[in-house]
Amino acid sequence: MYAQDEVEVNFHNFSWGTSLAEFTAKMGNPAHVDEINGLQSLVYADLKIIGYEVFMVVYFSQNGLEGGTYYFNTFSAEERVKCYKDMQIDLQARYGPARILDMILREAMPHESTWALSSGYVQLNVDTRRNDPVSLWISSPWLTDRLFPGRYDDIINTASGTFTRNF
Repeated sequence: MYAQDEVEVNFHNFSWGTSLAEFTAKMGNPAHVDEINGLQSLVYADLKIIGYEVFMVVYFSQNGLEGGTYYFNTFSAEERVKCYKDMQIDLQARYGPARILDMILREAMPHESTWALSSGYVQLNVDTRRNDPVSLWISSPWLTDRLFPGRYDDIINTASGTFTRNF
């Protein structure tokens, strides 16, 4: 058994299935609300994660909270790589080490780490070649299975449930 198997994945300290009403009662009103593919999304701005400013998109189904994404407000390539590495250290402390599965993928996407656990899916990445922001995606098993139909069980069983394309 790996340490990360014991960790409960959640989003912004809210459990999967948290109601929209409970979430907004604690977080306040979002800056923007939208509905995409049957999911209601809420956007919150001006938050901080490990000292970095972020905006956050949170996804709800009829069953409640299903996941979300943090987008880090980093501007230079150096700042994005530093943010990625700082966040990776934080996530490794929380979810355990990520492992490299495929050296070819490592070359193609040098700054991506993924933890696929039984309680959720976590992906940290930044594409410095395209000037993209650092993003941290965290989703429930239900949402992950919806996005990757029939593949979630394969994902969590691969390499003890973790892999990375990093360094």
